Amino acid sequence: MRKSGVDERRGAPIEYRLKLPEQGEVIGTVAKTAGATKFFVDCSDGKQRLCSIPGRFRRRFWVKENDVVIVKPWVVQSDIRGDIVWRYSVMDINKLREKQLV
Repeated sequence: MRKSGVDERRGAPIEYRLKLPEQGEVIGTVAKTAGATKFFVDCSDGKQRLCSIPGRFRRRFWVKENDVVIVKPWVVQSDIRGDIVWRYSVMDINKLREKQLV
């Protein structure tokens, strides 16, 4: 894994696609922690949800307060519960602000 955004062999910047929310997913900001893998998230649709990190993602990324995440609401209790499926990096948050999604 390269530490910089420049390919050492060719000197070209590395570009990657920004992950956007899919159908039924919303962007949110982590408000506070409610346990080891549970968080209160203020979602872009104006609702606050108690979200958890599914088992397949628990060791993949660490979530802290004020992180911007993608939330997938549950089928049952979709207004109050959801799963965190992605956490944005600082560079990704800047790109979201340019697109006015955050």
